Amino acid sequence: MSSSSLMVIAVGGNSLISAKEKVTVEDQYAAIQKTVRHVADIVETGRRVCITHGNGPQVGFILRRSEIARKVAGMHPVPLPSCVADTQGAIGWQIQQALANELQRRGLGATSRGMAVSVVTQVVVDADDPAFITPDKFVGEVFQEADLPTLYADYPHWVLKMDRGRGWRRVVPSPGPLEIVELPVIRSLLEQGYAVVAVGGGGVPVVRGEDGELRGVSAVVDKDLATGLLAAKLDADLLVISTAVRQVSLDYGEPGQRGLGQVTTAELQAYQAQGHFPPGSMGPKITAALDFLAQGGRKVIITSPDNLIPALEQGAGTHIT
Repeated sequence: MSSSSLMVIAVGGNSLISAKEKVTVEDQYAAIQKTVRHVADIVETGRRVCITHGNGPQVGFILRRSEIARKVAGMHPVPLPSCVADTQGAIGWQIQQALANELQRRGLGATSRGMAVSVVTQVVVDADDPAFITPDKFVGEVFQEADLPTLYADYPHWVLKMDRGRGWRRVVPSPGPLEIVELPVIRSLLEQGYAVVAVGGGGVPVVRGEDGELRGVSAVVDKDLATGLLAAKLDADLLVISTAVRQVSLDYGEPGQRGLGQVTTAELQAYQAQGHFPPGSMGPKITAALDFLAQGGRKVIITSPDNLIPALEQGAGTHIT
């Protein structure tokens, strides 16, 4: 891989919250500062970098604050697409500031390579996507069984489901991404040498009317699927999906758990068909990886943020070709 090659790196929204008790904006920025040090290592090699990020917990916080403000002070509710746009702007700003500061400390501040910029990105979805009928995308914090009566009494329009045995979380529609509206802008900024933050939280979901006009819809696009689409449309050399674990595993959490190092698309498809990758966990990441490779992508790496350079230079993590 050449030093000027393009990498698209997806950072999970949950990884921006280091612990359950560390959920403030300041805590989130501290977590981002740690993450961007690893991204800065990649920028220093001369590679071009586009960063995407999740926003599930953050959207959930905004939605709940909105509900409380509506009940207590009669304030207007915040529509879901506005929540996505809000988190794109806030998290994108934190990433671009933290990364630019880190690159400044490394002596790159006077060049375009030392600058980062975030783009509030819209993603077109199908208004008839079945996801609008059967919501399944987790947002917000985890609740326990005892919380359910109060939650349903306070928020009767909520739909809650069990999240991987950890507890109950709100779910919202998650239609598939079809088109990235600001793609030409993102491509132009990358070609000029900037590190770009885009498609935050999967992008603001919009539908395109018969007149060509865009309209926001109440949904959340999966960040990994949108990132895979972005990487394919940018003709990226490499898609890196950053997650909480250093590599993908089969039989995760079981006595026979086995890590995957080098794996082919065919092998991964077989493992997926066997049910190794749960929908609310590794499933979307595997689907995004396979979609990217099916659209002409060359390689996908799935690993943790602290393992990025070992993954690039020493083959650590899970490599999919």
